[in-house]
Amino acid sequence: MKTAYDIIRKPIITERSMAGVADKKYVFEVARNAEKTEIKRAVEEIFGVKVKSVNTMNVRGKNKRMGVHEGKTSAWKKAMITLTADSKTIEMFEGMV
Repeated sequence: MKTAYDIIRKPIITERSMAGVADKKYVFEVARNAEKTEIKRAVEEIFGVKVKSVNTMNVRGKNKRMGVHEGKTSAWKKAMITLTADSKTIEMFEGMV
């Protein structure tokens, strides 16, 4: 059985994701096999907020080279979380804006 902390891996901290914090939109890296309902339940459990919608995106790994050695970065899944208007904000992101 997966716990909420197995589903939500880490927050994505970029300029674009921080621009959405004012509108109560947050971006997280999630487990590749996680479904939208599981992600919603995990965010509500961990942060104590009400989730309005969850949008997900599979990010493909990129090909990388280091001299003659070739490799590939890992593929991962991104979740864009939108909170309801009456929900509180996620405190982890408050000092970063």
